[in-house]
Amino acid sequence: MKYKRILLKLSGESLMGKTGHGIDPKMLNYFAEEVKEIHDAGVEVCIVIGGGNIYRGLNASEQGIDRVAGDQMGMLATLINSIALQNAFENHGMYTRLMSAIEMKQIAEPFIRRRAMRHLEKGRIVIFGAGTGHPYFSTDTAAALRAVEIEADAVIKGTRVNGIYNADPEKNSDAKRYDTITYKDVMQNNLRVMDLTAISLCQENNLPLIVFNMNRKGNLLKLVSGEKVGTTVIQ
Repeated sequence: MKYKRILLKLSGESLMGKTGHGIDPKMLNYFAEEVKEIHDAGVEVCIVIGGGNIYRGLNASEQGIDRVAGDQMGMLATLINSIALQNAFENHGMYTRLMSAIEMKQIAEPFIRRRAMRHLEKGRIVIFGAGTGHPYFSTDTAAALRAVEIEADAVIKGTRVNGIYNADPEKNSDAKRYDTITYKDVMQNNLRVMDLTAISLCQENNLPLIVFNMNRKGNLLKLVSGEKVGTTVIQ
C-alpha cells in the first residue's frame, strides 16, 4: 500500500444516496464494503463525516438561528452520521472507535490524540465526530486538523466527481480535470474543494490531499494502492 494511514473525509450528503434526505442504508453498506477492502489490506483508517444530510450550520441565519447555535446543531448531526457509520462497519466485522470533540461519554470517547493513534495501531477504525468542537470551523477543517494530529499520510476526500476541475463538471461538460495541482493554485483559483482553513492546514504541514470519486466501486482501494485516481493536491 502506498498509504499506511489515511484520513477519509466524507460529506454528510453522500449518505443520502437516492433518498434525497437522511441516511440511505444502501450507502452505509457501500461505504462499509469499500473501507473494509483497504482495512483488510492493512491500511489504518480514520474518518470524518459531515452532517449536511441532517443539518448545516451555515443555513442557521436563514432560519433565524444564531450561527453558534446552528454550528452546534451541525456538530450533533455529524455524530448521528458517525454512529450510523460505526454500526455499519461493525456489521461488516470491523472494530471501531467513535471519538467526539465534545463531551458525550455515554456515546463516544473524548478525542485524545495518543489514544486515537493507539486505536489505529491496534487495527481499529477511528471515526472523529463533532468537527473540531468549535463553531465557525467546518468538518473539512476538522479533517485536516485530525489528519495532522494523528500523523496521517494523506487526507482523502471522497466526492461524486472524479477529482478537481476548473469548473463544475456536473454543470459544464467542458470542465478540465487536474491530475495534480498545488495548494497555491487551489487558493488562487478559488477552487472550492475544501475551505481555505483546511487547505492552509494541509499546505503548512505538507500533507497531501487527494480528491476522488468515492461512488465508483474499487476506487478507494486503487488509490491507496498507488494507482492514479482523482486529483492530488501538493506543495
